[in-house]
Amino acid sequence: MKLYILGSSSSGNAYLLQSETTGQVLAIEAGIKFSKVKKALAYNIGSIAGCIISHEHGDHAKYAHEYVKACIPVYTSMGTAQAINIVGSPFVHTLHGMEPCTIGDFKVIPFDVQHDAAEPFGYLIRHHECGDVLFATDTYYLKYRFPGLSNMLLECNYRQDILDHNIEAGLVSPAIRARIIKSHMSYDTCLETLQANDLSMINNIVLIHLSNDNSNADEFVAGISKATGKTVLAARKDMVIDFNKTPY
Repeated sequence: MKLYILGSSSSGNAYLLQSETTGQVLAIEAGIKFSKVKKALAYNIGSIAGCIISHEHGDHAKYAHEYVKACIPVYTSMGTAQAINIVGSPFVHTLHGMEPCTIGDFKVIPFDVQHDAAEPFGYLIRHHECGDVLFATDTYYLKYRFPGLSNMLLECNYRQDILDHNIEAGLVSPAIRARIIKSHMSYDTCLETLQANDLSMINNIVLIHLSNDNSNADEFVAGISKATGKTVLAARKDMVIDFNKTPY
């Protein structure tokens, strides 16, 4: 399995999981132009089994309509589908929390997360090549534990001391601070989330949706690597990762 990171920030989020045996793709998020997705796939859009979307905010769902227009199935909550006005299309499938669905060769289980959106979801994604993958973004904590994970895409948006420094410097307003801490996952909460789960089978931990101003990618990776003993990467635009069940 290959993981393609086309964007992982407030400027736009989009990830592609592509099977190395069949070429089939599961798109995660629709926050960048579909033309860039097509280019990343050498214009083979027929390889996309579907696109799952976490919530309606533009950096995650702005281009959902382009997937629908291209007759690619989009999967999300009813709240998200209503918020981005795609309800009623035959290519839109609304999901319910904790109810599994099959998207091509991928099995997906949506679960509720904590964000200021209509009905936001995280996803547990299963495929024989990558094992069980946790995808959780735009949530200030996770109330579930996930046994048997092989790979993780987990938000690590900010660190409290960096955020507080930016507030003191006048770079971040108190109102923005209040929203951040109630809608995004901090470094400390990310680390606590990892430590609360069984990491014995983990191959990769990818830190996603780092704030441009309130994070430090090198320090985040170093700290979480030391605490977990696992391969940890900070998501960057145009990064490609071997995302298999095991490193062998």
